[in-house]
Order: sequence, then C-alpha cells, then structure tokens
Amino acid sequence: MLRPYEDALARLEERGRLRQLTLPSGYDFTSNDYLGLAESHELREAVLAALERGIAIGAGGSRLLRGNYSEHESLEADAAKFFGAESALFFSNGFQANYAIFAALPKRGDLVVYDALIHASAHDGMRAGKAETVKAAHNDANAVEDRIRAWRAAGGKGRAWIAVESLYSMDGDRAPLDDLAAVADRNEGMLVIDEAHATGVFGPDGSGLGAHLEGSANVVSLHTCGKALGSAGALVCLPRTFRNYLVNCSRPFIFSTAPSPLIAAAVRAALRLCKEEPERREKLANLIAFANAAIKERCGIEGSGSQIVPVVVGADTRATALAAAMRGYGYDIRAIRPPTVPEKTARLRISLTLNTSEATVSDMLDALAHELPRTGE
Repeated sequence: MLRPYEDALARLEERGRLRQLTLPSGYDFTSNDYLGLAESHELREAVLAALERGIAIGAGGSRLLRGNYSEHESLEADAAKFFGAESALFFSNGFQANYAIFAALPKRGDLVVYDALIHASAHDGMRAGKAETVKAAHNDANAVEDRIRAWRAAGGKGRAWIAVESLYSMDGDRAPLDDLAAVADRNEGMLVIDEAHATGVFGPDGSGLGAHLEGSANVVSLHTCGKALGSAGALVCLPRTFRNYLVNCSRPFIFSTAPSPLIAAAVRAALRLCKEEPERREKLANLIAFANAAIKERCGIEGSGSQIVPVVVGADTRATALAAAMRGYGYDIRAIRPPTVPEKTARLRISLTLNTSEATVSDMLDALAHELPRTGE
C-alpha cells in the first residue's frame, strides 16, 4: 500500500530534493519576519491586552456562521484605511487568499495572464477557476499586453486579468507595476498584485510597492500578515463589490473556520506599529543597502536591491551543501530547489530581517565568500 509513496520519496532523495522539517537554529537569515515583529514585546503586549479585553482565541466557525467577530471587522476597516482601498477581507493565510482570488473572481470567458514566476497559490487558484490562463515572461509588461492582444484577436471577449507579485519571493526583484497598470487600463483589465514580501517593508508606512494604485476600480491587492507584520493571515484589498462576491461565492472563505480573532487583534497592532514606528523600516533599509553592496564586493554577486538576496548556484546538491556549510557557522540559511525555483537555478535565499545586525550580516558574508568556491561548480 505504501510502496508507491516510498518509491516517490526515494526518487526525491536520489535527486537531492527530499525535504525535511527542521527547527530554527542560529542567526535568522531565512524567515520572512523582516521587521522582527514576530517575537517582539510590542505584539506580545498587544495580544495580552486583547486577551484581557476578552477577545476569543478561536472563532468557532466560519465567518458566515458564528465566526464573524468585531475584531475581524475592525481589522478590515483599519486595513482598508491603511492601504487606501475601498474594502478589505481577512483570510487565514496568504495561500488561501490567493487561491480564493483566482478561483472565484476571473470568470469563464476571461483571461488570466500571469507572470512566469507567480506564486504556487495563484497557480492552484487558476486551476480551480474557469478562466483561460496564459504565462508571460517575467517582469515584461510588453509580453503581458501581447498575450492579451493575441487573445482578443482570437476572439476573446471577456475581461483580462494580470497576475503579478510586487516583489518576488525567490529573486527579490520588483515588478514594473506602473507599466502593468497602464496595460490593464488600456485593455479594460484587472491588475492583481501580490504584495506579500513588500507589505510592511516598502511604500508609505509600509503599505506596499503598489500603494499608489490602491483604491483603483481595476486593482486587487493581497497583503499577507505572516511576514513583515509578524502575525498570520492575509488581507485582500479590493472594490466592495468584489469583496461581497468573495463572501458569497469563494469556497475557501465560505467553508473555512474564520481566522482567530486574537490574531486579527495582533495584525491591527502590527499595522499601527508600521505607521507609528518608521524607524523599523529605516533600519531595515540601511541593512538592505549594506548587505547588497557587501555581497557584490565580497562574493561577486549582484544584489537584488531588496531584503531577499538570492545566491544562485545551479545544482541542487551544491545548494544543499552550501546551506549545510553555512549552518555549520551558525547561520540559518536554507537551500531552495526546484520546483520552487526553475530547473538548474537552485540557490540559497538570504533573507534580511531585523533579527540580525549589520555586524552579523558582515560575518555571514565573510563565511559565504569562503565557502562558495569550496562547494564547487
């Protein structure tokens, strides 16, 4: 009975792609806790204060049953104001939110043009949806428009949806959002922006790289709460009609137990901290500038310009060996292998957070410069 699964695991191990769960250890260069909020005393105090106010730990049901709490609605109101959107809807996690967007909003007869490096959750949502889908070259607005025009020329009559990330999770590069927004405008399309890795880090008060586009009738954005906001869940910001449609027609929303009201209170606190403590973003920006310059100087690797710095080494085995070597120095850095990234682009994904210091980053890069040639080509 188990043999097919055992064989599949053995094949993964042979290819150097068997994954295992490991506990955090050493200096944090792998998490998405960019502002260092996940273990901060500020969020701890916010959660304790919420408990003292009698906020429930669990929702006890879906939002449409008895699981809709005032904390959910207060968070959504705060988030809409913070991000500049007409409305917001809170989901349990970013994967669920992305899945819900693409499974429900694009309709039969529509087209979704997605960036070649879009997140797996968007792919799964598109597969569950009824719209036609087509891939466009990474960060190429012209390629996106070409796909839409070809579809129109072939008789496409519905709405075009453009699916991108504002900051890509494995490369750390930014999407050309203004160019993509112009494509959407010219083609009466919708632009869906996954801000997961930009929320809290970039934009006014940490409102994301697409903050200036929020509130537009043809923009939907996703802001995850488990990365720079240090909590859990995800906020979809969108026109109110779309929000009401998701409440009524999105299976992940309808048939899931609501997110914890306590977590909603923590996210509200995180948004307040983003607004009231800009020094966190300033400190991270300085760390990003230092690390990106230093990795080029010491390792000959061009920096991404963001808090996500990839070290692409190619072979899966080289990536795992290099990650193991870095952990030996006490730096928690993980190997990222296909299918998470394209074939032959296995890498280390160095994540910069306020859980480390410039001195620790400097020492880590010295170790990386030493180990890179030792792991071979």
